[in-house]
Amino acid sequence: QVQLVESGGGLVQPGGSLRLSCAASGRIFSIVATGWHRQAPGKERELVATITNDGSTDYADSVKGRFTISRDDAKNTVYLQMNSLKPEDTAVYYCNAMIFWGRGTQVTVSS
Repeated sequence: QVQLVESGGGLVQPGGSLRLSCAASGRIFSIVATGWHRQAPGKERELVATITNDGSTDYADSVKGRFTISRDDAKNTVYLQMNSLKPEDTAVYYCNAMIFWGRGTQVTVSS
């Protein structure tokens, strides 16, 4: 059983930045693809960014050029750097690897 724990969420003004972290209890991120997802109130969960075991990345069109996913295998941690944040980025952000999901971290973008 692998546990994923997200952190780094919070309240930020439009145009600001946050870095989310997803720490795993075991060495999983270097083996399988990992994704950051988000779910806003009243909306379906959507895939925001992915990183494969070989380091390839992909992003939803809505965040391309603003978000960056990365990984630190020594720390068993995946990051999501979020810049130029917009109110529509407000959501609970989850990380996922295989069947494992974290509990999420709230990101609120508001003035």
